[in-house]
This record gives sequence, C-alpha cells and structure tokens, in this order.
Amino acid sequence: MPKIVDRAEQRREIGAALLRVVVRDGMEQVSVRTVAAEAGRSAGAVQKYFATKADLLRCALDLATERMEQRFTAVDPAGPTPDVLRRYLVVALPLDEARRAEALVRFAFVEKSVRDDEYAQVLRDGDQQVRKVLAHMLERSDEVRHDVDPGVLADAVLALADGITARMLYTRGEDEALLLAVDVALSSLLQPPQR
Repeated sequence: MPKIVDRAEQRREIGAALLRVVVRDGMEQVSVRTVAAEAGRSAGAVQKYFATKADLLRCALDLATERMEQRFTAVDPAGPTPDVLRRYLVVALPLDEARRAEALVRFAFVEKSVRDDEYAQVLRDGDQQVRKVLAHMLERSDEVRHDVDPGVLADAVLALADGITARMLYTRGEDEALLLAVDVALSSLLQPPQR
C-alpha cells in the first residue's frame, strides 16, 4: 500500500526547521541545503515542497504569521480594553525562542520589502488586518480616549509593538523593563484627557 504523505504537515515541519536556522544562523544562511540538514532530510526532499529559496522564505513568513494568529486567537478578550490590548501585545513580543524566530523573520522581510513590492504588500496586508481589529476594539471601548481617531491609536499601538519587538531582539535580560515600558506607553496612549 502506498504511503500517504500529508503535504501541509511536511511543509510545516520543514518550515519549523527553517525558523530554527533563522534563529541560530540568521536569515542570510537560509538555503535549501541548510534547511534540509536542519530538518534531517535531503535537499531533494525539501525541493519537493519548496522549489526555490524564495519559496522557503515565503514559507517562513507564512508560518510566523500563522503562529501569531494562533496566539492572538487564544487571547482572552474579556476585561478592560487596556488590559486586553496589553495581552495582545505581550503574545506578539519575542519573549521566548519561538516568538524570537518569528520576529527575526518578520524584520528580515521588512528589510526585503524595501526593494520588493510583493513582500511589502504582504506586510502591509498583515498590518492592515491587525490595525482593523485594534481600531474596532478601541472605537467600541468607553475606557480609552476618543479625542484621537481609533485608527491612529491602532497605528500607535502597532508602532509600539514594532519598537519594543526590535529592542527585545537586540537587548537580552531587559524584558521586564521593556514590559514596564509597554505599560507606561499604553497608559499614555489610551488615557482619556483630563477635564
């Protein structure tokens, strides 16, 4: 009887190996050969699923995005809006090796998007989806400021997430201080003006 291969699962396993290569060696070391070695497969076996390095890189971005979406879905949406926003931010920050890999992949694509419109569009689309969810949450809340457009506040929250993520990537051992900075920044961004 022929062996049934789950192509999606095979791609995910190879993608996980790819993320390990990114964390350990950097994006510039990603190749069919290095990913195959990390996955314990032949280069030919990897090429059945990813014909080119570009295909591998896109898989990395897709996998990182998929994992982020899974974490966002698991966030408890109950409670005060600032607390919910903080929970969303925290699950996005590179506080463990898996999220660090995802952040490294995303920032590598940010760099690539400067010269590649396709990558830029993928990143813009992802940001736009998150912005829309955040703006909707902020617009419905009576616990945050309404003197600023909810879309602008959502952009500020995204910028905060990107900035703190970048800092966490190049600083080690400062996570607690940076999480405190998240709290201060969110409070400042969302606090309704005093009357």
